[in-house]
Amino acid sequence: MYAVVVTGGKQYRVMQGETLRVELLDVEAGSEIKLENVLMLGGSDGVKIGDAVKGAVVSAKVIGHGRADKVRIVKFRRRKHHRKQMGHRQHFTEIEITGIAGGAK
Repeated sequence: MYAVVVTGGKQYRVMQGETLRVELLDVEAGSEIKLENVLMLGGSDGVKIGDAVKGAVVSAKVIGHGRADKVRIVKFRRRKHHRKQMGHRQHFTEIEITGIAGGAK
């Protein structure tokens, strides 16, 4: 069974036992969280969307927090002696999906 959940303004397709990096969550490492914003459930019995997934919950365990690799940004204007260089490292939370509970029947 798989689910599509929204966290941090992004949508993720998740399955039980999978680990993924999401936008930084304000929780401690090792704690359990519940992702309640479920858009879709899928499995052997088909796909459920809309009112059929009301009450569906994806539970996850927080593994840890970190920062992603640096993304380099370079702004350059030729023949103008202009070059600007910046970098950015995005914070993330790594979670492991422990269970998917279905919604309304």
